[in-house]
Amino acid sequence: MAVRPAAVAGMFYPDDPRELRGEVDRLLDAPAASRGPTGIPKALIVPHAGYVYSGPVAASAYARLAPIADAVRRVVLLGPAHRVGFDGIALPGVTGFATPLGVVPIDAEAAAIVRRLPQVRDHALAHVDEHSLEVELPFLQRTLGEFKLLPLLVGHASAALVADVLDLLWGGPETLIVVSSDLSHYHAYADARLRDRATAEQILAGEPTLDHEQACGATPVNGLLRVAHTRGLGPTLLDLRNSGDTAGDRRRVVGYAAFQFAQERRDAAP
Repeated sequence: MAVRPAAVAGMFYPDDPRELRGEVDRLLDAPAASRGPTGIPKALIVPHAGYVYSGPVAASAYARLAPIADAVRRVVLLGPAHRVGFDGIALPGVTGFATPLGVVPIDAEAAAIVRRLPQVRDHALAHVDEHSLEVELPFLQRTLGEFKLLPLLVGHASAALVADVLDLLWGGPETLIVVSSDLSHYHAYADARLRDRATAEQILAGEPTLDHEQACGATPVNGLLRVAHTRGLGPTLLDLRNSGDTAGDRRRVVGYAAFQFAQERRDAAP
C-alpha cells in the first residue's frame, strides 16, 4: 500500500516545509492560543479551513497538547467527507499520510480492529482529495512527539455508528481523539455569530443532535458527544470565531470553533 500524498498543501496551508513550520509555530505561540483551561485533553473539536481563516482557532486547541505530547502515541482523527459520497466510515487503505513536514504512519493495528465493525471499510478514493483530515496533521506534527494516525472519514452514517468506533478506540492516555468540523457556512456575519453561538451552546450542553447546517462535521461531533457523556467528560469552549474575524469579508462567512474534552489533572500528593 502507498502513502497518501498531501492534496491541499499550497492551498489550505504552505507547501514549503520551513514556511509551514513557521506558520504553525506562530499560530501556536500566539497569546490567544496560550490562554485556556487546564486539565488533560482527551478529545478536541477543531476547524479545518485554510490556516489564514481557521488556523488561529485550531491553534487554541492544539496549544493545549503540550503537557501530554510525550504520552500520546495514537491519534484517532475523524472528519466529514466533502468530495465523495459513501455510506459508513472510511479508512484510507494506505500506510501513511504525507505532509510537507513528513509522513505520519497509519496505526495498522487499530485499523485492523476497527475494520471488524460493519460500518467501517477501506475507501481510498474518498481520502484522495479530502482536506478535513489533512489540514490537522501539521498541527499534530508540531505539537506531539512520534505518533501513529488512524484517519477516518465519515460519510452517510449515524452518530451511534461513530460512537461505536470511538468506544472501541478510546484507549487511555496514549490515545487522543480529534474531530474536525467547521460550523455554519456562508451566512452574513451577524447571522453567523448568532447561529454559531447557539451551536456552541448545544455542544457545551452535550446535546448530540447537531445537523449539517450547523456543522459540516455534525455526525462525528455528535458521536463524540455521545461517548464523552458516557465517560463523564464535558466540553470546554476554547475559541469561537468566523472567517469575518480572521481574513475574509463579512458578507458570507464560515464559522469555526475549538473545544476541549479534558480529564482533571491528578497531581501527586504532597
